[in-house]
Amino acid sequence: MTDIHSHIVWGVDDGPECIEESIIMLAVAANNGTTDIVATPHSNTRYPFQRVVVLEIIQKLTKATGCPKVHIGCEFHLSFDNVDHLMNNLRQYTINEKQYLLVECPDFHIGQHTEWVLGSMLDSGIVPIIAHPERNPVLRETLTRVEEWVDLGCLLQVTAMSITGGFGGSAKTASQRLLDRGLVHIVASDCHDPQNRHPRLREARNAVRARCGRKAAEILFTENPRAVVEGIPIPGGKQTSCRQPARWYEIWKW
Repeated sequence: MTDIHSHIVWGVDDGPECIEESIIMLAVAANNGTTDIVATPHSNTRYPFQRVVVLEIIQKLTKATGCPKVHIGCEFHLSFDNVDHLMNNLRQYTINEKQYLLVECPDFHIGQHTEWVLGSMLDSGIVPIIAHPERNPVLRETLTRVEEWVDLGCLLQVTAMSITGGFGGSAKTASQRLLDRGLVHIVASDCHDPQNRHPRLREARNAVRARCGRKAAEILFTENPRAVVEGIPIPGGKQTSCRQPARWYEIWKW
């Protein structure tokens, strides 16, 4: 599996505080089947994105572990000041310096300018990946707006722990609705530590496989995220609906 959203670089945001904790997180990910992981530290007013520092830490982690393979990216917050700088420096923030950018929306207000910003990114050859919409209290109440962004050409990334209930009932229900409507393109960990916000993907993959089928799980956890890291185009828009009639003994898995 490939994990395109993680906070495994220590000392740059609200992720791990030391190299030892980062190494433990990488070991947990590797033991759970993750072969590649993208370091996506926050880029916002509280945590400015320090690209050079992140690259240096990735080199240290690569020497210390070697598996999973670590790639650079960031979680770009859509604030007014941030976006103004972004449009002149797009490739500084993208995943593995390719065409995909992980984008985080504000939790309390998402302005009408957002569609223009997303459209401008797409016009510039950058594909926004909307991070964890199921955990955003505004977006999960207005899935029609999220659907419009997908129709525009954006991709959606859902958090693994939302699928398994780690972020509560509302996030779990929203993730189910997004999956059932064919709006999810990628599942990632958004890990911050080894235990509470862990990098394990296998549990969520098993849940998606039970609900949506083996092929859907392969696409969401392996094929699409690998394409993001490699810069390969991914079919946008709505995906085939994940909803399958559940067998009676599988209902308890959700």
